[in-house]
Amino acid sequence: MAAPTRPLVQIEKLEIHRGDKKILRGVGWTIREGEHWVILGPNGCGKTSLLKALTGYLTPTRGEIQLLGEKYGETDWRELRKRTGLVSSSIAQMIAPEDTASEIVTGGAFSMIGSWGRIPAKVRASARQWLRRCEAASLADSPWMIFSQGERQRILIARALVARPALLLLDEPCAGLDPVARDHFLQFLSRLSSSHGTPSIILITHHVEEILPFFTHVLLLSRGRVVASGPVESVLTSAALSEAFGEPVRVRKTGAGYSLRVEGRKHF
Repeated sequence: MAAPTRPLVQIEKLEIHRGDKKILRGVGWTIREGEHWVILGPNGCGKTSLLKALTGYLTPTRGEIQLLGEKYGETDWRELRKRTGLVSSSIAQMIAPEDTASEIVTGGAFSMIGSWGRIPAKVRASARQWLRRCEAASLADSPWMIFSQGERQRILIARALVARPALLLLDEPCAGLDPVARDHFLQFLSRLSSSHGTPSIILITHHVEEILPFFTHVLLLSRGRVVASGPVESVLTSAALSEAFGEPVRVRKTGAGYSLRVEGRKHF
């Protein structure tokens, strides 16, 4: 039997409280090298809060977080963030409309928004290489203001990957995409996942249709608790998702991934 790969993330008994509100309750989670995860659950279940705790933007009430072998509270999390690639709407909102795709990606090498000063030729070349790998080479010299939502997501992924992180964290990257654009983006993500040098991907979503075959594991949350965690096939059951979403649902595996149908309740 092959030895298990090293853990990239280890979370134990994580609690996050804000006043009387319990956002996360006793969450445990382990990610190992080579795994691609989906954090799945309804709105308000704690998905984004978990991501913020993992990246050090939200302080735990109790519990333990280890990221890339470093323990929260004992390491400078600002430095550790440089080893994780984050794509979120909060980053997108900070980008200046006139910044070009190349400038945006170059900034990612220094954990900055945009870029300024003298940039080494090696960094510029790396930025353009990642734009090519993210199927956005033709956008390199165009400004942010003209890009579609799907193009922006690919540029932000290139920005996250230019620093060669061990994890790529995607916080609802399909939000705002129409069905066709979403399908194109997910197919791009599938191609990227099999590309050499792509790190473990963690996708936050509340749509099972976004869970493509390359994803290996799912963390299913509801009301701040873990409903189920493990390989995709063992977690994506009708019973588990009905519990998580609070309504009877039926999950079906399709050729492209999964689909979900709300069964509804009978009212008399």
